[in-house]
Amino acid sequence: MSDEQIYNIEPLVEADKLKLEGRHQDAIKLCEKVLLEDLDCAEAYEEIGDNYLSIREFEKALKALNHALKLNPKSANAHYLKGFTYSATGEWKKSIEELEESNSIQPNHPEILRCLGWSVFHGDNRTKGLVLLERALTMAKDDVLIICDLAVCYLNERKFERTIALLKHALAVEPENKKAKDCLQTALFFQREFKKLDR
Repeated sequence: MSDEQIYNIEPLVEADKLKLEGRHQDAIKLCEKVLLEDLDCAEAYEEIGDNYLSIREFEKALKALNHALKLNPKSANAHYLKGFTYSATGEWKKSIEELEESNSIQPNHPEILRCLGWSVFHGDNRTKGLVLLERALTMAKDDVLIICDLAVCYLNERKFERTIALLKHALAVEPENKKAKDCLQTALFFQREFKKLDR
């Protein structure tokens, strides 16, 4: 066998399926089994981190992701997940650092740019955050997560027309998307209220 480790990726593929079904504890257990056989499997730590992130156990997520990055410092995915975790806890500076690192390893990935744009908008530079989110949307024009995040940021800027247009597009792509529906109701409400104030 070569110096390159050859992992049995089947359990990791299975863990990913479990994660998508919302069976996060089962996915974590499966990844832990992988680690019993091979403690140097960075991807297993990444999966564990991703699952802990999904169930909002942020400290455990960070612990797993730090392990992954010790094994593979150039993992765009591990840096992205770490940046996402920090954004979920409102640690914008740390989030931006991790997401910029992820973006430098894997440039122009719409999901990385979405998270980076969101963190930059909330962290230190609203204009730059909007530019990054717009760039992500240019690359993935029907990605409802990007559309909704961008709409929420424009709503914060009181740019109601752009907000509403984006959310209508999101609902054209996914008519049952609850977040888009709720955001649209909120945007329409504030637009009416601000029109009253302008009179």
